[in-house]
Amino acid sequence: MTAVKIVKVLGTSEESWNDAADEAVAQASQTIDDIRGVEVEDWTADVEDGEVTEYHATVEVAFPVHEDQRGSQ
Repeated sequence: MTAVKIVKVLGTSEESWNDAADEAVAQASQTIDDIRGVEVEDWTADVEDGEVTEYHATVEVAFPVHEDQRGSQ
């Protein structure tokens, strides 16, 4: 049986929520190996003068816990 660890990451973009989610995964993959799945938990945005200025995607990133990585992530 494999244990799975889940971490929450916030991505941001000035273009779209999809880009914000992609950014969250890209940044997480720089320090987390073997990402197996993601779940977008929340979409939010900053608004100024009636226009969205920054999109935010809160993403849960799932990856297996390997025996040799205990305590390292």
